[in-house]
Amino acid sequence: MKVLVSDKLAPEGVKLFEEAEGIEVVVKTGMTKEELIAEIPSYDGLVIRSATKVTADVLDAAKNLKVIGRAGIGVDNVDLEAAGKKGVVVMNTPEGNTITTAEHAISLMMSMARKIPQAHALLKKGEWSKKLMGVEIYNKTLGVIGLGKIGSIVARRGLGLSMKVIAYDPFVSAEYAQTMGIELVELEELYKRADFITVHVPKTEKTANLIGEKEFGMMKPTARLINCARGGIVNEAALIKAVKEKKIAGAALDVYDKEPLPEDNPLREVDDIIMTPHLGASTDEAQVNVAIDIAGQIIDMLQNGQIRNSVNAPSVSADMLKKLRPYIDLADKLGCTISQLVEGGIKEINITYSGDIAKLDRRPVTVSLLKGFLQVFAGEGLVNMVNAPYFAKERGIKVTESTTSEVTEFKNTISVVVTTDKMTRRLDGCVFLDNVLRIVRVDDYWIEASLSEYMLFISNKDLTGVIGKIGGILGDNKVNIAGMHLGRDFAGGEAISIINVDSEATEKTLESLKALPYVNYVTMVKL
Repeated sequence: MKVLVSDKLAPEGVKLFEEAEGIEVVVKTGMTKEELIAEIPSYDGLVIRSATKVTADVLDAAKNLKVIGRAGIGVDNVDLEAAGKKGVVVMNTPEGNTITTAEHAISLMMSMARKIPQAHALLKKGEWSKKLMGVEIYNKTLGVIGLGKIGSIVARRGLGLSMKVIAYDPFVSAEYAQTMGIELVELEELYKRADFITVHVPKTEKTANLIGEKEFGMMKPTARLINCARGGIVNEAALIKAVKEKKIAGAALDVYDKEPLPEDNPLREVDDIIMTPHLGASTDEAQVNVAIDIAGQIIDMLQNGQIRNSVNAPSVSADMLKKLRPYIDLADKLGCTISQLVEGGIKEINITYSGDIAKLDRRPVTVSLLKGFLQVFAGEGLVNMVNAPYFAKERGIKVTESTTSEVTEFKNTISVVVTTDKMTRRLDGCVFLDNVLRIVRVDDYWIEASLSEYMLFISNKDLTGVIGKIGGILGDNKVNIAGMHLGRDFAGGEAISIINVDSEATEKTLESLKALPYVNYVTMVKL
């Protein structure tokens, strides 16, 4: 079997391939798209970092390809849908660069506090300046946005530096944060209290432009911002304005909207913004770690059929996968849906199976549900079919699984109950004949609804005219209804609607719906 390494990989990883029995490795970097398309047909495995773009055209040419391995976390340079359709497993290495990225964030914080880059530049020019006055980090408040692997490490380092650490993570309960010695707060409070703010969330639709002009306006004029996560989370124009107008004291960036950073980017002209060229994972140790990890994972798959850290395939045999596929798909959609219906720090996820699925190996189904649930917050690529249980455990989320023989009108169901520090929500799904997937229960309401890309969940009083007004608002805002499904407890009581729509409703539309009399809540769900 042949493996192509198309981006620079540490020699330790290449050596593992060379020593693996029955595997031939070819290192060929810097290829154009056309050269890669011409080269790829004979290979079983492909190792990439961020430079190689694995598009649908490349995958079409990859006649023998079985696995793509990304030496790193992000897989946005891989067409995952095209890979899935071709049956190509895509793996990443989410563990290899966590320490080094966390250390880089701390390094930027220290450099910014003592103006080390500015002092270095002046001294190189021959100036001996004592005017560069810094600040201590001792007893300052560090605000950590995102308590995942990297954010948690940064938080612990901050505590070790005698800082007060506060954090925001919609996914973490206050009790779990307290066990780490961290105070969990809302974002607005973090912006107002923190002396240093460090960002450790993935870039998703929810986190794009997370910090902009409004957020900078909440911060102390002495606050300093660090971003080693992803470009686009911090609005660059708003940051430049905030620093120039002294709304905040400075910033330190390792990531940018466009990389490499264009020569004419105005960030380069602001003295109190220090920058590094995406060096978060650039240590000898990290590069060796991800190279060894991805080589080992690909070798295990090609030699033994074992799948680890896959972002698009569960780790089960082909025969079992065929039986479980509809339940895996249902679980993923249920997890993704209910994650958008809950608020507050997650304490517990309870999953109950009934029908045929209760007699099968349910582990990949449970993992699929967790992955669907967690990736809404963590983003694509970070949570996969292997690490989802660990991802939940790290955040103090209790996960329980059970089966039931309780008889209902629906057979082959998956029920998920999520408990947060603010609420408890329930969502049931069912696999019908011909593997048709349906939602069959929301909280205490029995309902049969299709799962679609865009769904509106609306709770309201069961009164005449409410549904008509909802439909009128959607029509006025050009949101086409594909299906409407209703459930209620009793006539005149509480009711729930699941409305399948062809496009995402805007915030303005949602606010109009929420403003209707007798409407309790409105939530837009995207799958």
